[in-house]
Amino acid sequence: MTRPPTAAQRRVIDAADPETGRLQGGTQAQLAALVKRGLAFRHPRPPHDHFLTPAGHRIRESEPTAPAEPTVDEPARGAFAARIGGADGAPQSSPARLREVRGAWQGLLELRRMTNPDGATDRPCGWERQHLVQAAALALEAAGHPPAEPDAEEGYRVRATPQPEAVAVREPDGARLRACAATLEEAGWQVGEYTEPRTRARYLLASPRRA
Repeated sequence: MTRPPTAAQRRVIDAADPETGRLQGGTQAQLAALVKRGLAFRHPRPPHDHFLTPAGHRIRESEPTAPAEPTVDEPARGAFAARIGGADGAPQSSPARLREVRGAWQGLLELRRMTNPDGATDRPCGWERQHLVQAAALALEAAGHPPAEPDAEEGYRVRATPQPEAVAVREPDGARLRACAATLEEAGWQVGEYTEPRTRARYLLASPRRA
């Protein structure tokens, strides 16, 4: 089971600016711990302020849980996770889930604005390149594409690949696969469609666009 932020970390998260996610307090050790847990990032430009990631925004909007000692290698309990398709225990589609996904997508666009050197929101940022599967899945889920259920063929599946900065997206329906490609391209990804040599199934390879 993953652990929630400590009480001190939660106070730092709760004190963040609600619009920009800028952290306005906390020690350097607390800020560094939030960065390691994927809940905050350090802006690359002076004055190098710290800001909440989409996962950090999700923690800020959630109800506080009982504090625990920090485990920096584990994601925070309650942190948002996009549906990658075919995974057990994934949240079910519902109006509350839709609001959660849309909020996470808006948070990601704000993260792009804050961290891309030119403030562009039409292409992925550094956080997305470090979390390729989650970033691609969030773009698809936020656009309304249905993820695959664990025992179903229909729906998208996003998986890591051996290639650097590339994910594979599989969807057995050809029209839906092309719709996934269009969504990822609109979200700032470079997308190509390929054929599996053995099964002849079509799939996408998607990489974050840099320019």
